[in-house]
Amino acid sequence: MKKFYRPLLFALALGLGTSCSMEEVAPTPGLSQTTSSDATATQDSHLAMGNPSGAGTSYSNYLVSKPQFVMSYNSYRGTPNWVSWHLSSAWVGSTPRQDDFRADTSLPSAFYKVQTSDYTGSGFDRGHNTPSADRTLTVADNSATFLMSNMIPQASTNNQQTWAGLENYCRTLINAGNELYIIMGSYGVGGTGLNGYKETIAGGKVTVPNRIWKVIVVLPNGSGDVSRVTTSTRVIAINTPNSTSISSTWGTYRTTVDAIEAATGYNILSNVPATIQSTIEARVDNGPTQ
Repeated sequence: MKKFYRPLLFALALGLGTSCSMEEVAPTPGLSQTTSSDATATQDSHLAMGNPSGAGTSYSNYLVSKPQFVMSYNSYRGTPNWVSWHLSSAWVGSTPRQDDFRADTSLPSAFYKVQTSDYTGSGFDRGHNTPSADRTLTVADNSATFLMSNMIPQASTNNQQTWAGLENYCRTLINAGNELYIIMGSYGVGGTGLNGYKETIAGGKVTVPNRIWKVIVVLPNGSGDVSRVTTSTRVIAINTPNSTSISSTWGTYRTTVDAIEAATGYNILSNVPATIQSTIEARVDNGPTQ
């Protein structure tokens, strides 16, 4: 049976100062692999698979919709709860990395606008949720990924090795004729960066997450995407510690969507029929990692 979003559980998972952790689950054998399609790649809805936390107007669960991605923003943490985006070759071009980190002035006036300088000397990277290299069709698309609302304080090894490897792998999948629905989030309090363990930075305005997760739904290029999700659809779920002491191999951290939902209180693929969710969310991916 699928879980319903509970505000109390959401607040406990995201707003309190207790650390969370999760044991990694070993992949199971025998899973089918996604095959590519010759269909034309398109740009599709970032929330096709659902709104995991029922984000709306709450300051701890504020829905932010941009052309490049959609997020649930937590003004009390100074970071997204999650960011969701569609990725296909239709989003990728030759635009160079803009590197124009800046505050997101579109957030409500009551929210603190995180500055790029808030990360200076913290020992943590300005870790993208939606990666720069996933949005290279136009300057505007790439620039949007450098808004500080799209960042979390991320340990350098985690960001530059483990996550970079997974992000690169995702782009190999779209080059093979697939489209992806990606949801990335973080939860808990306290991570270990270059300057050691910290629970907050920027004088307490930005919370350092304890865990960082991602769910990736892989489909051949096509239309009617939710209706094409079946019990054999490849779904990759990983959950990593926010630490410099982390394996550079992202496959080490594969887990189930169910486990991430249990830790966060979310219903991550809420638009997928429950009978299909029950199968794909309980399964650990065993596909290739490069």
